[in-house]
Amino acid sequence: MNSAVPSLPAAKIAEAAAQLKAGELVAFPTETVYGLGADASNADAVRKVFAAKGRPADHPLIVHIADTVQLANWAREIPQAVHTLAQKFWPGPLTLVLKRHPNVLDAVTGGQDTVAIRMPSHPVAQALLRAFGGGVAAPSANRFGRVSSTTAAHVREEFGDTVACVLDGGATDVGIESTIIDCSGEAPALLRPGMITPQQIEAVLGAPVAVPLAGSPRASGMLDKHYAPQTPLMQMEGDLVVELAHSLVRQGKRVAVLARTRLQPLLDNLIWIAAPADAAGYAHDLYANLRTLDHAGCDAILVEQPPDETLWLAIRDRLNRAAAGSGGAENV
Repeated sequence: MNSAVPSLPAAKIAEAAAQLKAGELVAFPTETVYGLGADASNADAVRKVFAAKGRPADHPLIVHIADTVQLANWAREIPQAVHTLAQKFWPGPLTLVLKRHPNVLDAVTGGQDTVAIRMPSHPVAQALLRAFGGGVAAPSANRFGRVSSTTAAHVREEFGDTVACVLDGGATDVGIESTIIDCSGEAPALLRPGMITPQQIEAVLGAPVAVPLAGSPRASGMLDKHYAPQTPLMQMEGDLVVELAHSLVRQGKRVAVLARTRLQPLLDNLIWIAAPADAAGYAHDLYANLRTLDHAGCDAILVEQPPDETLWLAIRDRLNRAAAGSGGAENV
């Protein structure tokens, strides 16, 4: 969807790579969301990521690499399923969890015996990773638990001057975080849904994708409360959205709505965004729309529930966690 990716001068990429080598933080675009990157082999640099985000120390990061040949630098066991999935989906929005190489920092893995790795497809991310030459640990470039950043402006809004280097690659293409598949156990398991669906994974592997077990590795985005706006957010069916919006406005409340219909009620104190009808378009705009509604000064955000279909699995996951993290109906 991102047909016009701004080209960055080689000097700007080289400057960002030099910042990483010096132990500084660099925000950069991937095809999913913007990442807040640090040299994954530098413990002090990785700690800066946690400090900037306010992220719990036991919450693992994803290591971004430029080429599959770098896998051996980060993982000690690489099963055939990893090669199969990487060949099909890398570079792209797929993260694979593997048994960690002994040299991988505990700060990167959250103290676990596994490490999450992916190869982003965004040309700016690829250029940065190749210029840097190593692995870049990069969670989403936003305060922990809040709405992810899908533009450079979102990153600056989150961090101000805290992050000196922000590479502007335009709006991200996918718009929500990568699919995470655990390949460290007996069978690949889905840890976090993304726009690469379990069915697509199963088609490539020729085998079912398992559900995570109690002992499965922790991974980014698995907390119940995540991706959350400051404004209380509730999900409901479309007719209930309009009904509750009318009720809240009559109570003197200001209401924001993320709808799947363009039939906006004629109400004062109502902010209405009609989201794209298709899953890919909805995901692309989701975080930008949530930010817009969150900044509208409303008492509540009402979201018309997406379809309970495979293509919408990751979107429903993000909205469920956003609703849980926002405070919910009791704050309205």
